[in-house]
Amino acid sequence: MAEEKREFQAEVAKLLEIVVHSLYSNKEIFLRELVSNASDACDKLRYAAQTEPHLTEGDGEYKIRLTVDTAAGTLTIADNGIGMNRDDLVANLGTIAKSGTAEFMSRLSGDQSKDMALIGQFGVGFYSAFMVADKVRVVTRKAGEQHGWAWESDGKGSFTIAPFEGAARGAAITLTMRDDAKEFLEGHRLTSIIKRYSDHIAIPVILAEGDGGGEGDKTINSASALWTRSKSEISAEQYKEFYHHVAHAFDEPFLTIHYKAEGAIEYTGLLFVPGSKPFDLFSPERKNHLKLYVKRVFITDQAEGLLPPYLRFLRGIVDSQDLPLNVSREMLQHNPVLAKIKTGLVKRVLSELKKKAEDDQAAYLTFWEEFGPVLKEGIYEDFERKAEILALSRFRSTATDGWTSLAEAVARMKDGQEALYFATGDSVESLKKSPQLEGFLAKGIEVLLLTDPIDEFWVPAVGEFEGKALKAVTEGGLDLGKIKGCDKAEEDRPAPADSGDLDLLIAGLKLALGDAVKDVKASERLTSSAVCLVIEEGQMSMHLEKLLKAHRQLDREQPRVLEINPRHPLIKSLAAAIKAKGREGIDDQAWLLYDQARIVEGEAPTDPVAFARRLAQVMEHGLA
Repeated sequence: MAEEKREFQAEVAKLLEIVVHSLYSNKEIFLRELVSNASDACDKLRYAAQTEPHLTEGDGEYKIRLTVDTAAGTLTIADNGIGMNRDDLVANLGTIAKSGTAEFMSRLSGDQSKDMALIGQFGVGFYSAFMVADKVRVVTRKAGEQHGWAWESDGKGSFTIAPFEGAARGAAITLTMRDDAKEFLEGHRLTSIIKRYSDHIAIPVILAEGDGGGEGDKTINSASALWTRSKSEISAEQYKEFYHHVAHAFDEPFLTIHYKAEGAIEYTGLLFVPGSKPFDLFSPERKNHLKLYVKRVFITDQAEGLLPPYLRFLRGIVDSQDLPLNVSREMLQHNPVLAKIKTGLVKRVLSELKKKAEDDQAAYLTFWEEFGPVLKEGIYEDFERKAEILALSRFRSTATDGWTSLAEAVARMKDGQEALYFATGDSVESLKKSPQLEGFLAKGIEVLLLTDPIDEFWVPAVGEFEGKALKAVTEGGLDLGKIKGCDKAEEDRPAPADSGDLDLLIAGLKLALGDAVKDVKASERLTSSAVCLVIEEGQMSMHLEKLLKAHRQLDREQPRVLEINPRHPLIKSLAAAIKAKGREGIDDQAWLLYDQARIVEGEAPTDPVAFARRLAQVMEHGLA
C-alpha cells in the first residue's frame, strides 16, 4: 500500500493552531502527556494479555524509552505497549472523538492557557508535541498484528500514513525539535521533567544511551505504583502530578483521598475531587472515570459498578486484592466484591466531603458551585444515603446572599411556619422577581431558590426534612396567615375590592378563559402584582413542564389556577367596571391578564397576534 495523505479533522486543525502558536510557558508538559499515553498503552496490553498471552510476543517487561539524537535534533519516546494499526492512527491521531468534538469546540475560549488545559481532558494530549516539534513521526505496530505503520505530520493541516516493515510492537514517537526547544535534548533536563511529572508511573522510564551523558541506559523514575506507598512518603506535589496523570488534567485537585481498606475485602483507593468541572460532567452516559487495578495490574477505566453516577466527577484509581486477575468487564457488572468496594468508596467520599464542609466552609462552597448539581442527583437516586447527601447540599435562598443548608433554613423558620418553602426556575435572579414570592417576602418567610433540573425530581422524592414538609410557593391554597412574620400592619395595606364585585369579576374571568385555566381565585400571596399562575397540589410544577416542553417530551400544557390580587388597583377597577357595565369587554381583559401572568413565568402569550391586538386597543383607549 502506498503512502496516503489525509487532512486533519477541522477541530484538530483548530487545536493544532492553538498549540503551535501558544505562548504557554510550561512547554515541558508535552513530555508528561506522551509518557502518560505510553503508560496507558502498556496498561492496556497488560490487561489484554491476561486472556491472550500471545500478544506480548514473549516480551512482558513493559518499559518506556527516551532516546536523544543530538545531531539529528530529535527526541524519541517509545513504548512496547498495545500499539496501533492504520485505523487506530486515523481515529486517534487525525480526529477528536466524535462524542467530544462539539463540546471541545464550545469550550474554546481564546484564552490560551485555558484552551491548553482542555487538551488533556479531551484525550488529545498527543498534540501537545507540536508545542516543541516542527515534525512528529509515529512508527507503530499493534500487538498481535504483523504489519507496522508510520504516521507523520508537521502540524499544518495534514498528515501521511504509510506501511512500515520491521516496526516493533508498541509505538515510537519521534519529535524533530524546534530551535527554541533544544533544551529538551539534554539528558539532565529530561530527567528532571520525568522526576517531577512521571515519577509515580509504575512502568520504568529509561533514558537510553546516546543522550550525551555517557552513562548508558538508566531508569529515571521510581517505577513503583504511587498508591502502594505510605501516605507519609508521598508529597503534595507527587499527589498533584499523579492526579494530572490519571485525570489528564491541568488543574489543582480540590481534595485527595488516599486510604487502604482492610478486612473481609482489601483494596486501596487513591481518589481526587477535581478543582474544576471535567468536560463530560453532564454527558448523557454519566460514566465514571476511576481506573480499576487488580494487584497493580490495570483492568479497566470503565467499571460501571465502581461508583454511582452522582460521584462521576471523581478521578483516581482503585486497586483490589480480591478480584481475579482475569476478570472480564462483563463479569465486573455483577461482581459482589465490586459492589462492596463501591459501598466503601461512597461511604469514604461522603465522609471526607462532610469533614471538608465542617472544617473549611469557604473551600467547600467552591466545590459545591462546581459539583453540587451532580451530587444532588444522589438525593433522588440513592435512597440509603439521601439524608447524608441532603446534609451536604447547599442552596440559594431569599434569606441570604450566599449558600445555606436545609438545617440552617429550618433554624430560621418563623413561628407558626410548618413547611420549608421553595421555588424552582432557570435562575436565582428571575425567581427573586417572581410574583409568587411577594407574600413570602412581605412576611420575611425564607424561600429556597432551586435552579438545577435535578431539583424537580429530588424534592418530591424526599418530601420533607427534619419533619418539615417541602412545599412549592407555586402551589395554590397556601395559608400564610398563621405564620407570624414581619409584614406590614394590615391597616397599611390597600383595601381589597368589594367582595361582591370581586365574585362577579372572578365569574366573568372563568367564563372568558374557559378550559385555559383550572380555576380563578383571589390571592393572599400577591402584594404588588395583579395576577400570577399557580398549580394545585399534585400537579406537575410549572418549571418542570417548561423543561419537558423544551425537550419535546410534553406536547400539551396543563391548565393552571389564575390568582388575582384583590388589593391591586387594576383588579379593583375591573371589579367595579364589571358591576357597572356587565361583561362588556371582559373577554379581552381576561386574556390580557392571563397572558400577562404567562409572560412573567417566562412563557409566550397563548396567541401572540391576539395579544398584540388587545394590547393595542387598551393603549388606544388610554390615549383617547
